Amino acid sequence: MASIGEILLNTLSADQQIRESATTQLETAANEDFKQYVVMLCQELNNEQSQARIAAGLALKNAVAARETVRREEMSARWMNIDAATRDQIKALVLTTLGTQDVRAGIVSAQVVSAIAAIELPQGQWEGVIRDMLQNLSSTENTNLRQCTLQAIGYICESIDRDILTSQANSILTAVVQGARKDEPSEAVRLAAIQALYNSLEFIEENFKREGERNYIMQVVCEATQSQDVEVQVSAFECLVRIMQVYYEMMPFYMQKALFGLTVQGMRSPHERVALQAVEFWSTVAEVEIDQENYRLEAIDNGEQPTHTNYNFAKAALPETLPVILELMTKQDEDDDEDDWNLCMAAGTCLSVTAQSVGDACVAPVIQFVETNIRHSQWQYREASVMAFGSILEGPSQELLVPPVAQALPFLIEMMNDPVIKVKDSTAWTLGRVSQSLAECIKPDVHLQPLIEALVRGLDDSNRIVSNCCLSLMNLADQLEGEQGPDSPTSHMSPYFNGIITAMMRITERNSNESFARTSAYEAISIMVTHSARDTFPTISALSTSILDRLEQTIAVQNEIVGVDERNSHMELQSNLCSVLTNVIRRVGKDISPIADRIMTVLLQLSTSASKSSTILEDAFLAIGALTTALESEFARYLDSFAPFMFSALSNHEEHQLCSIAVGLIGDVCRSLGSASASYCDNFMTTLLQNLQSPVLHRNVKPNILSCFGDIALAIEGQFAAYLDVTMSVLAQACNIRAAPTDYDMIDYVNGLREGIMDAYIGIVQGLKSSDSSLLAPHLPHLFEFMSTVYNDPERSDALLRNICGLLGDLAESFPGGEIKPLLISEWVNQCLKEGRSSRQNSATTREVARWAKEMVKRATM
Repeated sequence: MASIGEILLNTLSADQQIRESATTQLETAANEDFKQYVVMLCQELNNEQSQARIAAGLALKNAVAARETVRREEMSARWMNIDAATRDQIKALVLTTLGTQDVRAGIVSAQVVSAIAAIELPQGQWEGVIRDMLQNLSSTENTNLRQCTLQAIGYICESIDRDILTSQANSILTAVVQGARKDEPSEAVRLAAIQALYNSLEFIEENFKREGERNYIMQVVCEATQSQDVEVQVSAFECLVRIMQVYYEMMPFYMQKALFGLTVQGMRSPHERVALQAVEFWSTVAEVEIDQENYRLEAIDNGEQPTHTNYNFAKAALPETLPVILELMTKQDEDDDEDDWNLCMAAGTCLSVTAQSVGDACVAPVIQFVETNIRHSQWQYREASVMAFGSILEGPSQELLVPPVAQALPFLIEMMNDPVIKVKDSTAWTLGRVSQSLAECIKPDVHLQPLIEALVRGLDDSNRIVSNCCLSLMNLADQLEGEQGPDSPTSHMSPYFNGIITAMMRITERNSNESFARTSAYEAISIMVTHSARDTFPTISALSTSILDRLEQTIAVQNEIVGVDERNSHMELQSNLCSVLTNVIRRVGKDISPIADRIMTVLLQLSTSASKSSTILEDAFLAIGALTTALESEFARYLDSFAPFMFSALSNHEEHQLCSIAVGLIGDVCRSLGSASASYCDNFMTTLLQNLQSPVLHRNVKPNILSCFGDIALAIEGQFAAYLDVTMSVLAQACNIRAAPTDYDMIDYVNGLREGIMDAYIGIVQGLKSSDSSLLAPHLPHLFEFMSTVYNDPERSDALLRNICGLLGDLAESFPGGEIKPLLISEWVNQCLKEGRSSRQNSATTREVARWAKEMVKRATM
């Protein structure tokens, strides 16, 4: 039998059969005797003579670590089931291997140390690992040992919860900073130390608050930006970026004394990776200051004293940083891949976020750069000027932007004829920004025809510029929609609608989806349809026929497709076609009736032929939901054929997105069929209640289920009485779910859950209003208690306030008698309705609902 080393080497073989056989042997060994398996891997990793030690280390790491939560928990349990003595033996060998002569094996050992520590430290085990490694750093001249030990510490800091390591923050910080100093003789050690410092920045907060320690940390990092080693420079700038994100409030002194100069110098570095991180520093400054300003304004709006300060570093540095950023934007290369992140792209992104941060201050210098270079003989300068122009269209005031945009628009349209593809691509992107943010500059009688003609020509150009041309046309359709919205008889876009759709359909006929040209065209067609006026319906009718033809063709050839890439492309095509069909149905509404039979036949065929790995069912269900809404009661003739697919999706708890869409379809069906849906409601309610109890179903589906109860009650009115008690019991249980003040994900979930509960209550109250509201009388105290709890929760959303006001109005209207009066005269009810009517933070809809509810409550309490 082959040794473990031979098997490991075989996993690297060029021969697929040998490789797969070796992988199977390793999996078998792990499953048969996991303890012996990891011991053998550890010994192989520790063996200085082994050629398979790197592979052994990686296999050992992968045996105890995984990204997926469930898999990670399984591996953790399997590791902890090994007896303590054997685990200690493995840990001791791995720590020893950190000092191996082969630094690659040492680095892999650092990963293994981190993987084991991630399991044991949270469980109170291996508490001496950091202490033992710190001792390595203070008692050895072995450079490899110091480098790999620092890397292990860095990996642990990255993967372990900060609270677990806080008690050792002082020791870790001392060792890391010691290794990062400029007089460290080994640049490899210094690099590992800087990377470890990066990973430890969050849990050394107390150290960073102390001025002396903070000064020393900043000195070490700033000095590292001047290292002769490029890797050290890059990591040092990465560290500065992270420091700015985490400790912005403490940065004024360092910005003034060092960081302004160091980072501007860094942006001019001949090494692109160094320059990229220096640019990223200023992007981060701008992003943080946007957030700081938003926090400050939010506090003022709430009548609170702002606790966040915006130091306006980006604005203060603008005279120094902006010329460098603009210069970097001219450094394009004709061979640059559009998908590769490079210095030119980073500079453009930095300018965009800087404009959002500093506002008007950037306009004049950028406009001067544009005027100087927009007709430059070198294409790089033309491209940079038009990109710079587009990058400042969000942030500065519209009053300041409108004149230069209006003046530049004819030049931009002309630049769509530039001989260089990259210039045309950036021009199309900039035109998209103009049409999105400053559409008032586009005069329909002056600019619209040449603009659309230029963009349509762009559609027939290189795949590279199709996406941006589509984006511009989508924005035009959105911004120039008819004055009456969907009911508009015509719009400024109507004369061009047929030509644009025809050009986009040509794009969709291309065999390849290079640069996502085909996907962009389908998306643009959907948006064009959504914002179309009624005089375009003949074109939309022809479009719907073409889309159905194509869908039928995709179904006909589905069994002939081989290969993963071809199948993925086919599924993407079907998804795009369904998306367009959905938007066509939504747009024309009941006018879709003449072809409804054909549409439903195609969608049922798609549902039947969909593979388990396909997401096409989700797209087909969305189209069916649109058809349900459009046809209303006429959809009943399809329900028996479609119901098996819907119930199958409702029972598919592993595919929670599909299940959620199916829940929404129940609501669509009930709203469309009204009381005629009652015969299906036993099955609907049974399935929905089972889903609520499922431990497997994703929690985000459950608010939709609760909301669906309201849709059912509204549809079948008094017949909902059969389900009332069980529904109110389920809702009462959901009302008890709370979120911890610092658990922001849970806060969002609870708000969503409460919105679902409120939707259910509103639907039930309104549904029973026409028959027998008295059935709700026993539940009134609980209803008011829940509404009071939600109203007094500082984290409640505007939607919840609106729903509370609406439910109060519905209850007051349903119970005009004296039994509800004591509940309605509660002080919180008065405050809630007053806040709903008057707070300027509320939406207009919330204020309107609150005014109506106030009137209903007033009548009920007279």
